[in-house]
Parts: sequence; C-alpha cells; structure tokens
Amino acid sequence: MYCVTMASLSTSDVQRMFNSLDQNKDGLLTLDELVWLLDKTGVHVSEDELASLVGKEGLDFDEFSYFYDMILLGNNVGNGGSSENNNDEVKEEEVDKDLYKAFKVFDLNGDGLISSQELQSVLWKLGMWDNFGGLDCDRIISKYDVNSDGFVDFSEFKSMMLAH
Repeated sequence: MYCVTMASLSTSDVQRMFNSLDQNKDGLLTLDELVWLLDKTGVHVSEDELASLVGKEGLDFDEFSYFYDMILLGNNVGNGGSSENNNDEVKEEEVDKDLYKAFKVFDLNGDGLISSQELQSVLWKLGMWDNFGGLDCDRIISKYDVNSDGFVDFSEFKSMMLAH
C-alpha cells in the first residue's frame, strides 16, 4: 500500500473529518468508511486488506487519529531508514508519485491546476469544510500560488505539502 503525504491537520480538523465519515454516528468508523476515505486520497485498498492492517471492524476517534497519522501522513514509527543515496532517490521518487496521486484528488477537472473551488469541493467531501467559517480556500491558494496565476500547480502543491 502506498502512503499519501498530506499536510498535518489540527486535532479539531481530524475530529471534523471523523464525525463526517461516521455515517451512523456510533463513534466508530467502519472499514467501509475507511476504504472510502483512502480511495478519495488516492490509496486503493480492499476492505479485506484494510481489515488485516487494522485488525478490527472499526476505529474510534483515538484509533482513527493514529491511523491518520501513520497511514495518511506516511509517518512510519520505528522505520530506521537508510542513508544510502540510492534508497534516498527511490524514496524521493515514491514521495513524488504519492504527492502526484494526492494532487490528482484535488485536481477535479484534470487540468493540472487546483482552483479554490476544487479545494473547497474536496475539503467538503472529506468533512473539513462548512459554510460557517474555518478554512478560506482563496487564502490557502494565494499563500502557495508562487506564480500568482490564481491556481496551485503540482510544483506549488509539492512545496505546500512538504512545508508541513
């Protein structure tokens, strides 16, 4: 399974995502709900594969927070890592591939650019956007829009994701 590198979210953002994904509001995310989230972030895994990884039928908020940190952010606890240049190049290529997969999640129309509207739409789907404030997608886009074209291209997206 590939890890998708994503910017770290605040605990309240992760809680909002959890609450949005918890369709039956029982305080547990089912494997089906987790598969949906992973699919939306560009990680394709079957429910059986996820069951063997998770080891149970669902996750409460604390378990989901850990899952988010380990899987979606790609933080591999206890991963010793190698200092060999070849391994570093391979890891960088994998990060680029993973970042591109994540980029494609946000680039809804496939034009190679992320607009404020596309960002808002994806955040809405992930339960991280509401109409009562919080994130300002125009401001987020302009913060990372180095060439001032009103969009975030892959290079700008990569810089944004690796900055966090």
